Amino acid sequence: MYNQPEKVLEQYDITVHQITKGRGSYICESEQGMKLLLPFRGSCERAEFISDTLSCLRAHDWEAEEMIRTTEGEILSKDENGNRYLLKEYVSGAECNPKSREEMTQAVKLLAAFHLLCRECLVEIPEFMRQERGNLYLQYEKHNRELIKVRNYVKGRKRKNEFEMKFQRQYPHFMEYASLSLTLLHEETPKAEDYGLCHGQFNQHNVIRTKSGFRLLNYEEMGYHPQVTDLANFMRKMLEKNDWNEELGFSLLESYEKVRPLTACEYKQLYIILLFPEKFWKIANHYYNSHKAWLSGRDIDKLDKVIAQEDLRVGFLEKLFSFIA
Repeated sequence: MYNQPEKVLEQYDITVHQITKGRGSYICESEQGMKLLLPFRGSCERAEFISDTLSCLRAHDWEAEEMIRTTEGEILSKDENGNRYLLKEYVSGAECNPKSREEMTQAVKLLAAFHLLCRECLVEIPEFMRQERGNLYLQYEKHNRELIKVRNYVKGRKRKNEFEMKFQRQYPHFMEYASLSLTLLHEETPKAEDYGLCHGQFNQHNVIRTKSGFRLLNYEEMGYHPQVTDLANFMRKMLEKNDWNEELGFSLLESYEKVRPLTACEYKQLYIILLFPEKFWKIANHYYNSHKAWLSGRDIDKLDKVIAQEDLRVGFLEKLFSFIA
């Protein structure tokens, strides 16, 4: 609906002059400064927990956005269809450049500092957050089933297109790593002390460079997991964008550990997460759930890139394994 953000913003004690559509959100220019209105898919209890956690972080001099309550004192607002929204301060700056080693190392140092501070902040973890602890194994189990489903679909096709032929040739190799990561994850259960609050979406888009330095944004996916998952997911994304450069990978690890050293168990978890062929699964799953009557050239290009990088990925994983063994 055209006036949907305006209707939602009426629930707040702010005067908005202009609204601009952003990446899945609305940037609002108001008399009280720049604000960001965005959909929130979690519960009110989860939003309250995140708000309390950010307040605790700010009390420890961490620059974290402040969530703005409605005139009724609610942490979330709703539109006429019952969709939930969150309003917070808008922070502008340049995103972390995945081609700049200096910026990437600054980002992981920021992440390590965030992880340490989350351990110092004595915020009680509610039970609904703790119940998510086993989700990584369940997630990989689900991904493996999805890869098998795509394989079975492609196998049953009499006339295979270019994507399907390439997928079928590469499937045994990538599935071997997917299965191994699941087996290792079952054997190497994270220790209780390795759990903590995670950002949940730590990537180059959520680390920005401001006049005062680098800043972490968008905590809406915060969860209670092994904290090394944040680091692993960031490293994977940066290495994918830099052809799995070994020097870069170990530079990111070293930079993180200058602030917060990893335990032996965390190193194993890092290896297992990077072992899973995330990009191959993502491309295959996207293809399976797309309109297959029209083959996207982008899917083929992405698959070609994953295949071309695989020797480099395996080489990095072998070096990482020898380092932690």
